[in-house]
Amino acid sequence: MRAIFAVVLLVGLGLAGFAVYMAQNYIEGYQSALAKERATKKPEIKTKEVYVVTRAMKYGEELTPEDVKLVKFPQEALPEGIFTTKEDLFPQGEEVGRYVVRAMEEKEAILAVKVTRPGEDAGLTTRLERGMRAFAIKVDVASGVSGFLRPGDRVDVYWTGRVKGMGGELGSDEVTKLIETNIRLIAIDQSADGEIEAGNVANTVTVAVKPQQVAALAQAQKTGDLMLALVGAEDDSIASVIEVDQRSLLGIEAPEEKIVERVEEEKVCTIKTRRGAEVVQIPIPCTN
Repeated sequence: MRAIFAVVLLVGLGLAGFAVYMAQNYIEGYQSALAKERATKKPEIKTKEVYVVTRAMKYGEELTPEDVKLVKFPQEALPEGIFTTKEDLFPQGEEVGRYVVRAMEEKEAILAVKVTRPGEDAGLTTRLERGMRAFAIKVDVASGVSGFLRPGDRVDVYWTGRVKGMGGELGSDEVTKLIETNIRLIAIDQSADGEIEAGNVANTVTVAVKPQQVAALAQAQKTGDLMLALVGAEDDSIASVIEVDQRSLLGIEAPEEKIVERVEEEKVCTIKTRRGAEVVQIPIPCTN
């Protein structure tokens, strides 16, 4: 019996040792895999809650507490002018809302440049920068780029007319000249919304310019015709001085003026005297 007991004990101890060995290998493999996963795992992205709109909003719509909600954004990719608290977005209470001045899509972050101040109307004054003025220019299907203009676009302004001379008389040739470059449109007719229907031909466009430019455009509009040329969205070039008349357009050179020099004949004064039967003219200095 004792021999059988000893054999059973030895077998039990062997099985127990084998189980411990297998368990140790499993734990070590698990810990090694966990360490590798932790080593390859990307660092945690820090986020911050910011207010976004819950629906697409157009220019002029009122922004109310029902139109906003908090969403987590990556902290390193936050744009300037965000709102993180309701006190920042509605500092005067929920009854005093803001208005949208730039269209926003659903779940787009609300920025300070896209909404008015609390209680402020979404008029043109909110779209004018410091020192700028709004000026309206009359346009038609030709001068208004066939209805392709939108608020926010930039245009060059060309003037066509006849230049007056020193005496006030009009010149014989019309001249087209670039008078303003890269000025920003802030409204088309009575709409400052950039999502206006395509193809509509406007009667007037409103531009944001400096006071000196207002005077130049007013004078140009009164004395000739204005044409607009649309500037590309990615075009940062500055147009040079451009002036074209009929002669330069057709390649006709102006005739050279012949300069006739008048040569004054030298005046000779003489006196006549008689020498015997002969009359002789003797030159003398002229008194006049």
